[in-house]
Amino acid sequence: MLLHQVKLPHFKHSAESETVKLPMPDKVVISMAQHLGAPCTPTVKVGDKVKIGDVIGSSEAAMSAPVHSSISGTVTAITDVLHISGRYMQSVVIENDGLEQISDSVCPPTVENREQFLQAVRNSGSIGLGGAGFPTSLKLGFDPKEKQPDFLIINGAECEPYITSDYRCFMEEGEDVLEGVLLMLKYLGIPKCVIGIEKNKPKAIEKMTRLCEKHDNITVKPLKSSYPQGAEKTLIFSTTGRVVKEGTLPIASGCIVVNSSTAAFIAQYIRTGMPLVKRRITVDGNIVKKPSNFIVPVGMSIGEIVYYAELSDKPDRIILGGPMMGACAFDPDYPLSKTNNAVLMFADSPVYEPSDCIRCGKCVKACSMNLLPTELEHAFDMRDARQLEKLKVNLCVNCGACSFVCPAKRNLAEKNQLAKAFLRERSTRKGK
Repeated sequence: MLLHQVKLPHFKHSAESETVKLPMPDKVVISMAQHLGAPCTPTVKVGDKVKIGDVIGSSEAAMSAPVHSSISGTVTAITDVLHISGRYMQSVVIENDGLEQISDSVCPPTVENREQFLQAVRNSGSIGLGGAGFPTSLKLGFDPKEKQPDFLIINGAECEPYITSDYRCFMEEGEDVLEGVLLMLKYLGIPKCVIGIEKNKPKAIEKMTRLCEKHDNITVKPLKSSYPQGAEKTLIFSTTGRVVKEGTLPIASGCIVVNSSTAAFIAQYIRTGMPLVKRRITVDGNIVKKPSNFIVPVGMSIGEIVYYAELSDKPDRIILGGPMMGACAFDPDYPLSKTNNAVLMFADSPVYEPSDCIRCGKCVKACSMNLLPTELEHAFDMRDARQLEKLKVNLCVNCGACSFVCPAKRNLAEKNQLAKAFLRERSTRKGK
């Protein structure tokens, strides 16, 4: 397999900025859609008193994770808020009482076997903290009778520009990352672990190598600093040489991939019982005077967060996540969710008008999945479902590399996502 990747400017301005815990906000707005899968249903009502760690939303769906209060106070509203996906989602508004009271339910869980471990991970509200937001309990809850993975892969690549939250996790909570790895190996019966870290983070590589030197079954693997090194399928190939086939999950190739910050959180939850109510977030961009990493309660507004990083101008673009795969926020008061690992603020953002394709082939050379972006674009424009399937559009990992290298500034990555949605809608219509 030929691994195509691109070189991006790193812009890791906040790499050596130690994480700062921000003061609690006056209120939080906590969406019930904090992960991929089924949104939760509020378990509280207006007027209820809540404490930090109380469950405020839950779902019986397998692909879900409970939502907890990040502050103590009073529920003042349950309302629909426009989500980053463009859909309105139920959200719980909590006014801070300033007491920072911890819920009586917050205590270390009893974990003595696989079932108890998986239940603890579910109760913690854990999701993939690298940005994808896949419920961790579902990812780890494989049936060992059907397929037992032999590799746990820790994703510490952090290949997007600007973002350094995972790097700071390694530097400040490396012991927790290791403890999370050991817990997953123990209770899931996985024999080996590879921690993948890009070579542009030598201090993290050195620290984790030192921490893991007594564990023969854990390897720290320095990875080429290229994009999209952190994409799940790319990471699996880079660390194990294995290929995830079309239409299959990583476990089919014997691998489970977990983000480094997620691994650290699992260890912290097993030790303390405090669910996922806060997270580390990078704030950067060309109008940010103090690129920073902050610990922020879930539901705090973007505007309040970036205030502490000091802006030099009014932003014309706000990106949640990285510039390659992140989503543009439409409101500076948009509340932080569990999946947000960065807020990037920009002014004077360039706006490009696409021109005709010049058939240079740069997008083909950039595609990590060896696809043909220009042909996919043409097939979508023609609404040719058969050709889209033949060209394997569903293998696209939405990394954006094709659009990044295109000299004609064509919206190739966007067309791929529209094409996948087109195929899903067509399949749904056929099934009716």
